Amino acid sequence: MADATPALEVRSIDKHFGAVQALTDVSISVAPGEVLGVVGDNGAGKSTLMKVISGVYRPDGGEILLAGKPVHFRSPRDARDGGIETIYQDLALADHLDVGANIFLGREPVKRVGGILPIPVIDEARIRNEVGALLARIESHIPDPSSRVLDLSGGQRQAVAIARALYWKAKVVIMDEPTAALAVMETENVLRLARQIADEGIGVLFIGHNLVEVLDVCDRVSVMYRGRNVFNARSEETSQDELIRYMTGYADAKAAA
Repeated sequence: MADATPALEVRSIDKHFGAVQALTDVSISVAPGEVLGVVGDNGAGKSTLMKVISGVYRPDGGEILLAGKPVHFRSPRDARDGGIETIYQDLALADHLDVGANIFLGREPVKRVGGILPIPVIDEARIRNEVGALLARIESHIPDPSSRVLDLSGGQRQAVAIARALYWKAKVVIMDEPTAALAVMETENVLRLARQIADEGIGVLFIGHNLVEVLDVCDRVSVMYRGRNVFNARSEETSQDELIRYMTGYADAKAAA
């Protein structure tokens, strides 16, 4: 992974809101097939950084490169079209639509029916076939793809969002607190899916608070503190205690002393 062009590279990103400096000189990168954990206390800048990457906010300085090429996203749609899929904590799913409709939402395949002047209609059969194959591929625990998302468990809803990212061939997937409020078994399935996404050659940004999960699933960990990226390490070369010291500012304060 070290020799590959990063799937995503963030260089010296700054972001302010009026007099509040939310991000200062933040640089991170994630390689294809790598899971990078991004951790930090509330207000550390994690969410702002992810919103800059996903096109919600425009940076005030620095640059973003996707597969080695500079990108300038004006909206989340630009980011998605460029290959960045974000699985938000609230999942941003359409609860009253079924699994297939959520995966293809806004990008449904069509076919033409009729005689002399055929009309385009959504190709429901293709959607069913594609969704069935996709759910089998990720070994999801969704028994009926025609189920409304509203009727699925938290882990199953995560699987729908992850399936959508895989189907549309994302280059980078941002997972924002993906195991929040999940039961133990569902948490294990979501962590497995995070690794499966990476195994398909996709770069994964995994934002989390549970350091046990982060160290278990991530290849590397980056710590945010007061809008800065203050520490980076491979998961096997750090520990919960060390991460906490940087998350709370203790390590920086000790170094300054």
